[in-house]
Amino acid sequence: MARPTNTTDLLQRIAALEEENASLRSRMTEEQVEGAPATVASTPVKHRRSWAWTLLATVLIVLGSVLAPLAVVSSWAKVQLTDTDTFVATYAPLAHDPDVQAFVTDQTVKAVQQHVDVEQITGQVIDGITGLGTGPVATKALESLKAPLAQGIVSLMQSTVQRFVASDAFAQVWQQALRTSHDQLIATMQNNPKAAVTVGADGSVGIQLAPIVARVKQLLVDQGLTFASRIPTVDRTITVAQNSSIPTLQLLYGLSIAAGAWLPWVAIGLLALGVIVARRRALALVWASIALGLAMALTLGAIAVARLVFVASASPSLVPSGLAQTLYSTVTDAMIATAVAVLVLAIAVALVGWYAGPFGVPRRLRGFFGDGVAWVRRSAESHGITTGRVGEWMYAQRVLLRTAVAVIAAAVVLFVRPLTPSLIIWTLVLAALVVAILELLQRPVITVPETADEETPVVTVS
Repeated sequence: MARPTNTTDLLQRIAALEEENASLRSRMTEEQVEGAPATVASTPVKHRRSWAWTLLATVLIVLGSVLAPLAVVSSWAKVQLTDTDTFVATYAPLAHDPDVQAFVTDQTVKAVQQHVDVEQITGQVIDGITGLGTGPVATKALESLKAPLAQGIVSLMQSTVQRFVASDAFAQVWQQALRTSHDQLIATMQNNPKAAVTVGADGSVGIQLAPIVARVKQLLVDQGLTFASRIPTVDRTITVAQNSSIPTLQLLYGLSIAAGAWLPWVAIGLLALGVIVARRRALALVWASIALGLAMALTLGAIAVARLVFVASASPSLVPSGLAQTLYSTVTDAMIATAVAVLVLAIAVALVGWYAGPFGVPRRLRGFFGDGVAWVRRSAESHGITTGRVGEWMYAQRVLLRTAVAVIAAAVVLFVRPLTPSLIIWTLVLAALVVAILELLQRPVITVPETADEETPVVTVS
Protein backbone atom coordinates (compact mmCIF):
# COMPACT_ATOMS: atom_id res chain seq x y z
CA MET A 1 0.00 0.00 0.00
CA ALA A 2 1.41 3.41 -0.90
CA ARG A 3 2.11 5.90 1.83
CA PRO A 4 -0.32 8.84 1.96
CA THR A 5 0.90 12.03 0.46
CA ASN A 6 -0.27 14.11 3.41
CA THR A 7 0.63 12.77 6.85
CA THR A 8 -1.21 15.63 8.54
CA ASP A 9 -4.49 14.57 6.92
CA LEU A 10 -3.92 11.03 8.11
CA LEU A 11 -3.36 12.16 11.69
CA GLN A 12 -6.49 14.32 11.56
CA ARG A 13 -8.61 11.41 10.31
CA ILE A 14 -7.16 9.16 12.97
CA ALA A 15 -7.87 11.72 15.68
CA ALA A 16 -11.46 12.13 14.46
CA LEU A 17 -12.01 8.37 14.49
CA GLU A 18 -10.56 8.06 18.00
CA GLU A 19 -12.77 10.83 19.33
CA GLU A 20 -15.80 9.15 17.78
CA ASN A 21 -14.79 5.83 19.32
CA ALA A 22 -14.29 7.44 22.72
CA SER A 23 -17.74 9.02 22.48
CA LEU A 24 -19.32 5.67 21.57
CA ARG A 25 -17.54 3.91 24.44
CA SER A 26 -18.75 6.59 26.86
CA ARG A 27 -22.35 6.21 25.70
CA MET A 28 -22.18 2.42 25.94
CA THR A 29 -20.83 2.69 29.48
CA GLU A 30 -23.64 5.05 30.53
CA GLU A 31 -26.25 2.72 29.02
CA GLN A 32 -24.84 -0.16 31.02
CA VAL A 33 -24.98 1.96 34.17
CA GLU A 34 -28.69 2.56 33.48
CA GLY A 35 -29.26 -1.18 33.33
CA ALA A 36 -28.95 -1.95 29.61
CA PRO A 37 -27.89 -5.54 28.97
CA ALA A 38 -24.16 -6.03 28.42
CA THR A 39 -23.04 -7.23 24.98
CA VAL A 40 -20.30 -9.46 26.37
CA ALA A 41 -21.59 -12.52 28.18
CA SER A 42 -18.41 -13.00 30.13
CA THR A 43 -18.64 -9.58 31.82
CA PRO A 44 -19.17 -10.11 35.57
CA VAL A 45 -22.43 -8.75 36.97
CA LYS A 46 -22.05 -6.58 40.07
CA HIS A 47 -24.14 -7.49 43.05
CA ARG A 48 -26.64 -4.67 43.61
CA ARG A 49 -27.16 -3.32 47.09
CA SER A 50 -30.33 -4.21 48.93
CA TRP A 51 -33.19 -1.83 49.64
CA ALA A 52 -31.79 -1.32 53.16
CA TRP A 53 -29.12 0.94 51.73
CA THR A 54 -31.79 3.08 50.10
CA LEU A 55 -33.59 3.33 53.44
CA LEU A 56 -30.37 4.30 55.21
CA ALA A 57 -29.59 6.91 52.57
CA THR A 58 -33.09 8.35 52.91
CA VAL A 59 -32.79 8.59 56.70
CA LEU A 60 -29.38 10.29 56.48
CA ILE A 61 -30.59 12.81 53.89
CA VAL A 62 -33.71 13.62 55.93
CA LEU A 63 -31.65 14.12 59.10
CA GLY A 64 -29.21 16.40 57.27
CA SER A 65 -32.06 18.45 55.83
CA VAL A 66 -33.74 18.78 59.23
CA LEU A 67 -30.49 19.94 60.84
CA ALA A 68 -29.79 22.45 58.05
CA PRO A 69 -32.09 25.23 59.43
CA LEU A 70 -30.61 24.77 62.90
CA ALA A 71 -27.16 25.00 61.35
CA VAL A 72 -28.10 28.32 59.72
CA VAL A 73 -29.26 29.77 63.04
CA SER A 74 -26.30 28.46 65.01
CA SER A 75 -23.76 29.70 62.47
CA TRP A 76 -25.47 33.12 62.49
CA ALA A 77 -25.26 33.24 66.28
CA LYS A 78 -21.63 32.24 66.30
CA VAL A 79 -20.61 34.85 63.73
CA GLN A 80 -22.86 37.72 64.85
CA LEU A 81 -22.36 37.33 68.58
CA THR A 82 -18.70 36.39 68.75
CA ASP A 83 -17.19 38.51 65.94
CA THR A 84 -17.00 42.15 67.05
CA ASP A 85 -16.45 43.62 63.58
CA THR A 86 -19.43 41.73 62.16
CA PHE A 87 -21.57 42.73 65.14
CA VAL A 88 -20.71 46.42 64.74
CA ALA A 89 -21.28 46.32 60.97
CA THR A 90 -24.71 44.81 61.56
CA TYR A 91 -26.05 47.13 64.24
CA ALA A 92 -24.21 50.41 63.59
CA PRO A 93 -26.64 51.47 60.79
CA LEU A 94 -29.45 51.61 63.39
CA ALA A 95 -28.06 54.97 64.50
CA HIS A 96 -29.24 56.46 61.17
CA ASP A 97 -32.69 54.89 61.23
CA PRO A 98 -35.42 57.57 61.69
CA ASP A 99 -37.59 55.29 63.86
CA VAL A 100 -34.69 54.55 66.18
CA GLN A 101 -33.71 58.22 66.37
CA ALA A 102 -37.28 59.33 67.15
CA PHE A 103 -37.67 56.65 69.81
CA VAL A 104 -34.36 57.47 71.53
CA THR A 105 -35.16 61.21 71.44
CA ASP A 106 -38.60 60.74 72.97
CA GLN A 107 -37.41 58.43 75.70
CA THR A 108 -34.42 60.62 76.59
CA VAL A 109 -36.57 63.76 76.96
CA LYS A 110 -39.05 61.85 79.13
CA ALA A 111 -36.22 60.57 81.33
CA VAL A 112 -34.91 64.12 81.83
CA GLN A 113 -38.37 65.48 82.63
CA GLN A 114 -38.95 62.79 85.24
CA HIS A 115 -35.87 63.95 87.14
CA VAL A 116 -36.08 67.68 86.49
CA ASP A 117 -39.39 69.54 87.00
CA VAL A 118 -39.05 72.23 84.33
CA GLU A 119 -42.33 73.94 85.29
CA GLN A 120 -41.24 74.19 88.92
CA ILE A 121 -37.85 75.61 87.97
CA THR A 122 -39.31 78.26 85.65
CA GLY A 123 -41.95 79.10 88.28
CA GLN A 124 -39.28 79.62 90.92
CA VAL A 125 -37.30 81.87 88.59
CA ILE A 126 -40.33 84.07 87.80
CA ASP A 127 -41.42 84.12 91.45
CA GLY A 128 -37.94 85.27 92.36
CA ILE A 129 -38.18 88.14 89.88
CA THR A 130 -41.62 89.22 91.01
CA GLY A 131 -40.47 89.00 94.59
CA LEU A 132 -38.13 91.85 93.89
CA GLY A 133 -41.16 94.16 93.44
CA THR A 134 -42.30 94.33 89.84
CA GLY A 135 -45.75 95.87 90.21
CA PRO A 136 -49.16 94.41 89.43
CA VAL A 137 -49.04 94.65 85.64
CA ALA A 138 -45.50 93.28 85.30
CA THR A 139 -46.21 90.56 87.82
CA LYS A 140 -49.31 89.45 85.89
CA ALA A 141 -47.35 89.47 82.66
CA LEU A 142 -44.53 87.42 84.18
CA GLU A 143 -47.00 84.94 85.67
CA SER A 144 -48.55 84.43 82.22
CA LEU A 145 -45.09 83.56 80.90
CA LYS A 146 -44.57 80.56 83.21
CA ALA A 147 -46.27 77.97 81.00
CA PRO A 148 -44.83 79.22 77.67
CA LEU A 149 -41.37 79.49 79.22
CA ALA A 150 -41.55 75.94 80.55
CA GLN A 151 -42.80 74.67 77.21
CA GLY A 152 -40.04 76.56 75.43
CA ILE A 153 -37.40 74.98 77.61
CA VAL A 154 -38.87 71.51 76.98
CA SER A 155 -38.88 72.25 73.24
CA LEU A 156 -35.27 73.40 73.47
CA MET A 157 -34.31 70.20 75.25
CA GLN A 158 -36.13 68.11 72.67
CA SER A 159 -34.54 69.91 69.73
CA THR A 160 -31.12 69.60 71.37
CA VAL A 161 -31.57 65.88 71.88
CA GLN A 162 -32.97 65.52 68.39
CA ARG A 163 -30.02 67.32 66.77
CA PHE A 164 -27.56 65.23 68.74
CA VAL A 165 -29.26 61.95 67.91
CA ALA A 166 -29.37 62.88 64.20
CA SER A 167 -25.73 64.00 64.12
CA ASP A 168 -22.64 62.11 63.06
CA ALA A 169 -21.39 62.48 66.62
CA PHE A 170 -24.23 60.26 67.86
CA ALA A 171 -23.46 57.70 65.13
CA GLN A 172 -19.83 57.63 66.23
CA VAL A 173 -20.80 57.30 69.87
CA TRP A 174 -23.25 54.55 68.92
CA GLN A 175 -20.65 52.66 66.92
CA GLN A 176 -18.00 52.98 69.60
CA ALA A 177 -20.47 51.87 72.23
CA LEU A 178 -21.30 48.81 70.14
CA ARG A 179 -17.65 47.94 69.81
CA THR A 180 -16.70 48.46 73.42
CA SER A 181 -19.85 46.85 74.77
CA HIS A 182 -19.85 43.76 72.59
CA ASP A 183 -19.15 41.74 75.70
CA GLN A 184 -22.22 43.41 77.22
CA LEU A 185 -24.47 41.77 74.66
CA ILE A 186 -23.01 38.38 75.42
CA ALA A 187 -23.56 39.13 79.09
CA THR A 188 -27.17 40.03 78.23
CA MET A 189 -27.82 36.69 76.60
CA GLN A 190 -26.25 35.08 79.65
CA ASN A 191 -28.49 37.34 81.80
CA ASN A 192 -25.58 39.06 83.53
CA PRO A 193 -27.04 41.81 85.79
CA LYS A 194 -24.27 44.23 84.77
CA ALA A 195 -25.24 44.14 81.10
CA ALA A 196 -26.22 47.39 79.36
CA VAL A 197 -29.01 45.57 77.56
CA THR A 198 -31.15 43.63 79.98
CA VAL A 199 -33.75 40.92 79.58
CA GLY A 200 -36.45 40.58 82.20
CA ALA A 201 -38.14 37.42 83.36
CA ASP A 202 -41.27 38.43 81.42
CA GLY A 203 -39.31 38.71 78.17
CA SER A 204 -38.90 42.50 78.15
CA VAL A 205 -35.76 43.83 76.47
CA GLY A 206 -34.37 47.10 77.82
CA ILE A 207 -31.57 49.56 77.04
CA GLN A 208 -29.95 51.75 79.68
CA LEU A 209 -30.36 55.50 79.18
CA ALA A 210 -27.52 56.59 81.48
CA PRO A 211 -24.88 57.26 78.79
CA ILE A 212 -27.32 59.13 76.52
CA VAL A 213 -28.70 61.31 79.34
CA ALA A 214 -25.17 62.14 80.49
CA ARG A 215 -24.23 63.38 77.02
CA VAL A 216 -27.44 65.42 76.65
CA LYS A 217 -26.86 66.95 80.11
CA GLN A 218 -23.45 68.20 79.01
CA LEU A 219 -24.87 69.65 75.78
CA LEU A 220 -27.58 71.57 77.66
CA VAL A 221 -25.06 73.00 80.11
CA ASP A 222 -22.84 74.06 77.20
CA GLN A 223 -25.81 75.98 75.73
CA GLY A 224 -26.22 78.00 78.95
CA LEU A 225 -29.04 76.03 80.55
CA THR A 226 -27.28 75.75 83.87
CA PHE A 227 -30.25 74.06 85.50
CA ALA A 228 -29.33 70.95 83.50
CA SER A 229 -26.43 70.44 85.89
CA ARG A 230 -29.04 69.39 88.41
CA ILE A 231 -29.98 66.37 86.27
CA PRO A 232 -28.81 63.41 88.31
CA THR A 233 -27.35 60.19 86.97
CA VAL A 234 -30.31 58.40 85.43
CA ASP A 235 -30.30 54.75 86.34
CA ARG A 236 -33.17 53.78 84.09
CA THR A 237 -33.76 51.11 81.48
CA ILE A 238 -36.29 51.68 78.72
CA THR A 239 -38.13 48.70 77.26
CA VAL A 240 -37.67 48.39 73.51
CA ALA A 241 -39.37 45.04 73.01
CA GLN A 242 -41.70 42.68 74.82
CA ASN A 243 -41.76 39.00 73.95
CA SER A 244 -42.31 36.13 76.34
CA SER A 245 -40.18 33.84 74.17
CA ILE A 246 -36.99 35.86 74.67
CA PRO A 247 -35.85 33.94 77.79
CA THR A 248 -36.19 30.80 75.71
CA LEU A 249 -34.10 32.49 73.03
CA GLN A 250 -31.41 33.00 75.65
CA LEU A 251 -31.26 29.26 76.14
CA LEU A 252 -31.21 28.71 72.39
CA TYR A 253 -28.43 31.29 72.15
CA GLY A 254 -26.23 29.23 74.45
CA LEU A 255 -26.93 26.09 72.46
CA SER A 256 -26.32 27.93 69.18
CA ILE A 257 -22.92 29.19 70.30
CA ALA A 258 -21.95 25.68 71.38
CA ALA A 259 -23.23 24.08 68.18
CA GLY A 260 -22.34 26.88 65.75
CA ALA A 261 -18.87 25.49 65.09
CA TRP A 262 -19.85 21.90 64.31
CA LEU A 263 -23.56 21.68 63.46
CA PRO A 264 -23.18 22.94 59.85
CA TRP A 265 -20.53 20.29 59.24
CA VAL A 266 -22.74 17.61 60.77
CA ALA A 267 -25.59 18.54 58.41
CA ILE A 268 -23.26 18.55 55.40
CA GLY A 269 -21.72 15.25 56.51
CA LEU A 270 -25.11 13.55 56.85
CA LEU A 271 -26.20 14.72 53.41
CA ALA A 272 -22.92 13.60 51.85
CA LEU A 273 -23.01 10.23 53.63
CA GLY A 274 -26.58 9.71 52.45
CA VAL A 275 -25.42 10.18 48.86
CA ILE A 276 -22.41 7.90 49.30
CA VAL A 277 -24.36 4.90 50.68
CA ALA A 278 -27.22 5.24 48.18
CA ARG A 279 -27.75 2.58 45.53
CA ARG A 280 -28.04 5.26 42.83
CA ARG A 281 -25.76 8.07 43.92
CA ALA A 282 -26.57 10.47 41.12
CA LEU A 283 -30.27 10.26 41.91
CA ALA A 284 -29.55 10.54 45.64
CA LEU A 285 -27.48 13.69 45.04
CA VAL A 286 -30.37 15.30 43.20
CA TRP A 287 -32.87 14.41 45.93
CA ALA A 288 -30.50 15.50 48.71
CA SER A 289 -30.17 18.89 47.01
CA ILE A 290 -33.95 19.17 46.63
CA ALA A 291 -34.44 18.29 50.32
CA LEU A 292 -31.88 20.90 51.37
CA GLY A 293 -33.55 23.50 49.15
CA LEU A 294 -36.96 22.74 50.68
CA ALA A 295 -35.48 23.06 54.17
CA MET A 296 -34.11 26.51 53.32
CA ALA A 297 -37.43 27.58 51.79
CA LEU A 298 -39.22 26.53 54.98
CA THR A 299 -36.62 28.44 57.01
CA LEU A 300 -37.30 31.62 55.06
CA GLY A 301 -41.04 31.11 55.53
CA ALA A 302 -40.60 30.61 59.28
CA ILE A 303 -38.58 33.83 59.55
CA ALA A 304 -41.33 35.73 57.70
CA VAL A 305 -44.03 34.33 60.00
CA ALA A 306 -41.91 35.07 63.08
CA ARG A 307 -41.63 38.68 61.93
CA LEU A 308 -45.41 39.06 62.02
CA VAL A 309 -45.59 37.41 65.44
CA PHE A 310 -42.79 39.58 66.85
CA VAL A 311 -44.27 42.85 65.62
CA ALA A 312 -47.76 41.87 66.81
CA SER A 313 -46.49 40.87 70.27
CA ALA A 314 -44.54 44.12 70.77
CA SER A 315 -46.59 46.53 72.87
CA PRO A 316 -47.26 49.77 70.90
CA SER A 317 -47.07 51.72 74.14
CA LEU A 318 -43.50 50.53 74.65
CA VAL A 319 -42.11 50.35 71.14
CA PRO A 320 -43.65 51.54 67.84
CA SER A 321 -44.37 48.89 65.22
CA GLY A 322 -41.96 50.54 62.76
CA LEU A 323 -39.12 50.28 65.26
CA ALA A 324 -40.05 46.67 66.04
CA GLN A 325 -39.79 45.80 62.35
CA THR A 326 -36.44 47.58 62.11
CA LEU A 327 -35.06 45.70 65.10
CA TYR A 328 -36.30 42.36 63.78
CA SER A 329 -34.85 43.00 60.32
CA THR A 330 -31.50 43.93 61.80
CA VAL A 331 -31.38 40.67 63.73
CA THR A 332 -32.58 38.38 60.93
CA ASP A 333 -31.05 39.89 57.78
CA ALA A 334 -27.89 37.80 58.13
CA MET A 335 -29.89 34.59 58.63
CA ILE A 336 -32.04 35.38 55.61
CA ALA A 337 -28.97 36.01 53.47
CA THR A 338 -27.43 32.69 54.54
CA ALA A 339 -30.66 30.76 53.93
CA VAL A 340 -31.03 32.28 50.45
CA ALA A 341 -27.40 31.46 49.65
CA VAL A 342 -27.82 27.82 50.73
CA LEU A 343 -31.05 27.62 48.71
CA VAL A 344 -29.18 28.81 45.61
CA LEU A 345 -26.41 26.31 46.39
CA ALA A 346 -28.94 23.47 46.64
CA ILE A 347 -30.44 24.40 43.27
CA ALA A 348 -26.97 24.58 41.69
CA VAL A 349 -25.91 21.18 43.07
CA ALA A 350 -29.20 19.62 41.94
CA LEU A 351 -28.63 20.91 38.40
CA VAL A 352 -25.01 19.72 38.35
CA GLY A 353 -26.00 16.29 39.71
CA TRP A 354 -28.77 15.98 37.14
CA TYR A 355 -26.49 17.00 34.27
CA ALA A 356 -23.70 14.61 35.33
CA GLY A 357 -26.06 11.71 36.10
CA PRO A 358 -27.00 8.71 33.93
CA PHE A 359 -30.29 10.19 32.80
CA GLY A 360 -31.57 10.33 29.25
CA VAL A 361 -31.73 14.08 28.59
CA PRO A 362 -28.43 15.04 30.26
CA ARG A 363 -26.69 12.12 28.51
CA ARG A 364 -27.79 13.50 25.16
CA LEU A 365 -26.75 17.00 26.21
CA ARG A 366 -23.29 15.74 27.17
CA GLY A 367 -23.01 13.94 23.85
CA PHE A 368 -24.01 17.11 22.03
CA PHE A 369 -21.43 19.13 23.99
CA GLY A 370 -18.72 16.52 23.38
CA ASP A 371 -19.40 16.45 19.64
CA GLY A 372 -19.26 20.24 19.53
CA VAL A 373 -15.93 20.33 21.37
CA ALA A 374 -14.50 17.63 19.07
CA TRP A 375 -15.59 19.61 16.00
CA VAL A 376 -13.93 22.78 17.32
CA ARG A 377 -10.74 20.84 18.12
CA ARG A 378 -10.60 19.26 14.65
CA SER A 379 -11.25 22.60 13.01
CA ALA A 380 -8.42 24.20 15.00
CA GLU A 381 -5.99 21.38 14.19
CA SER A 382 -6.83 21.64 10.51
CA HIS A 383 -5.46 25.17 10.69
CA GLY A 384 -2.36 24.09 12.55
CA ILE A 385 -3.61 25.12 16.00
CA THR A 386 -2.97 22.32 18.49
CA THR A 387 -2.04 21.90 22.15
CA GLY A 388 0.46 19.15 21.30
CA ARG A 389 2.00 17.23 24.16
CA VAL A 390 0.34 19.48 26.74
CA GLY A 391 -3.05 18.53 25.37
CA GLU A 392 -2.08 14.87 25.40
CA TRP A 393 -1.05 15.14 29.05
CA MET A 394 -4.32 16.90 29.87
CA TYR A 395 -6.24 14.10 28.16
CA ALA A 396 -4.36 11.46 30.16
CA GLN A 397 -5.02 13.36 33.41
CA ARG A 398 -8.56 14.49 32.57
CA VAL A 399 -10.15 12.77 35.58
CA LEU A 400 -7.60 14.32 37.94
CA LEU A 401 -8.12 17.78 36.45
CA ARG A 402 -11.91 17.59 36.68
CA THR A 403 -11.63 16.40 40.27
CA ALA A 404 -9.33 19.32 41.08
CA VAL A 405 -11.85 21.79 39.66
CA ALA A 406 -14.65 20.23 41.70
CA VAL A 407 -12.58 20.24 44.90
CA ILE A 408 -11.57 23.90 44.47
CA ALA A 409 -15.17 24.95 43.77
CA ALA A 410 -16.38 23.02 46.83
CA ALA A 411 -13.66 24.59 49.00
CA VAL A 412 -14.72 28.09 47.90
CA VAL A 413 -18.33 27.40 48.85
CA LEU A 414 -17.46 25.71 52.15
CA PHE A 415 -14.83 28.09 53.49
CA VAL A 416 -15.33 31.55 51.94
CA ARG A 417 -17.52 33.78 54.08
CA PRO A 418 -19.95 35.40 53.87
CA LEU A 419 -21.74 32.84 51.75
CA THR A 420 -23.81 34.74 49.20
CA PRO A 421 -25.87 33.76 46.13
CA SER A 422 -23.50 35.72 43.88
CA LEU A 423 -20.50 33.81 45.28
CA ILE A 424 -22.20 30.47 44.55
CA ILE A 425 -23.36 31.43 41.06
CA TRP A 426 -19.98 32.82 40.03
CA THR A 427 -18.20 29.77 41.46
CA LEU A 428 -20.47 27.48 39.44
CA VAL A 429 -20.07 29.55 36.26
CA LEU A 430 -16.28 29.71 36.56
CA ALA A 431 -16.02 25.99 37.34
CA ALA A 432 -18.15 25.13 34.30
CA LEU A 433 -16.06 27.47 32.15
CA VAL A 434 -12.80 25.88 33.34
CA VAL A 435 -14.15 22.37 32.63
CA ALA A 436 -15.21 23.46 29.13
CA ILE A 437 -11.76 24.93 28.45
CA LEU A 438 -10.08 21.74 29.68
CA GLU A 439 -12.29 19.68 27.36
CA LEU A 440 -11.31 21.92 24.46
CA LEU A 441 -7.56 21.91 25.17
CA GLN A 442 -7.14 18.19 25.77
CA ARG A 443 -6.50 15.84 22.84
CA PRO A 444 -6.34 12.06 22.66
CA VAL A 445 -2.86 10.59 22.89
CA ILE A 446 -2.31 9.02 19.45
CA THR A 447 0.95 7.32 18.43
CA VAL A 448 1.66 6.60 14.76
CA PRO A 449 4.78 4.70 13.61
CA GLU A 450 7.12 6.56 11.30
CA THR A 451 6.37 4.05 8.51
CA ALA A 452 2.60 4.33 8.97
CA ASP A 453 0.24 3.99 6.10
CA GLU A 454 -3.57 3.86 5.89
CA GLU A 455 -3.64 0.23 7.09
CA THR A 456 -1.31 0.73 10.07
CA PRO A 457 -3.12 0.12 13.39
CA VAL A 458 -3.42 3.15 15.67
CA VAL A 459 -2.40 2.97 19.33
CA THR A 460 -4.26 5.26 21.74
CA VAL A 461 -2.82 5.79 25.22
CA SER A 462 -5.54 6.33 27.82
